[in-house]
Amino acid sequence: MRPRYRVVIDNDFSGDPDDLFQLAHHVLSGSVEIPFVIGSHLAPGDVFDPSSHQADNAAAAARRLLALMGRDIPVYAGSNTGLPDPETPIRNAAVDALIHEALRTDTELPLFVALGAGLTELASAVLLEPRIASRLTAIWIGGPEHRGLGLPFPLPDHLEYNLAIDIPAARVVFNESQISIWQVPRSTYRQALVSRAELERRVRPLGPLGEFLADAVDDLAARAEAGGLAIGETYCLGDQPLVLLTALHTAFEPDAASSHYDVIPTPLLSPDGWYRERADGRPMRVYTRLDTRLMFEDMFAKFALFQG
Repeated sequence: MRPRYRVVIDNDFSGDPDDLFQLAHHVLSGSVEIPFVIGSHLAPGDVFDPSSHQADNAAAAARRLLALMGRDIPVYAGSNTGLPDPETPIRNAAVDALIHEALRTDTELPLFVALGAGLTELASAVLLEPRIASRLTAIWIGGPEHRGLGLPFPLPDHLEYNLAIDIPAARVVFNESQISIWQVPRSTYRQALVSRAELERRVRPLGPLGEFLADAVDDLAARAEAGGLAIGETYCLGDQPLVLLTALHTAFEPDAASSHYDVIPTPLLSPDGWYRERADGRPMRVYTRLDTRLMFEDMFAKFALFQG
């Protein structure tokens, strides 16, 4: 299958294991070419990885999954901390690779940066090389609800997790850059639910990959319950829309046509992580409904074909 797009994957693989499902699904999607993967850091004080080397641990987790799948894709560790402020980038090999990829002239494949965590590396890259802003589209799983779009969140003053990872970086991307954004905010990525029974029936039996992924969810549940939180019968594969919105486009006039979005002026982000509407903001997509049938049936089918 000929690739339609390039997709750089940036995710916090040492935390919640939904990102491992997303990476495995993306790797098995022939319509995208993955030049490299970035392992990024979690929010400060995250209980899943309280170390000071979260990005390094994330990169190691991604390498383990790729080795299990027999795929040789470069993996870079991003910064282990967020930006100190919206003016100061943190340069590293992941940022340099992202700049290089965006400025390539030897390919006409459009470039997506698929972000399932914070925006640290993307923000650093555009601060260091503003020309990349017009040469990529950022798809971000993150940010709070927008007024009047989608379902409200039951705790309206609760800061969204992926935004909390690095608010200064998000402010660079939203407020200061001209990067095209496709956003999947909290009200939308919460739709990406599978039952744990589905995972036991349709993922675990699929050999080493299935066991690896199902065990990761069981480990999460055990740690949550040890801390007094029962996660119930479902699990949110909240990063899976990154596959839906890049790999599962229509055959003709390619786009993620089966999922619904609104186009709004990109708002400003305040220093404490809330939107401030601005009528002159550049247009951005805010996805409000996901084609979860296509997204999950494609995932289950690709996992089964890989095992077969």
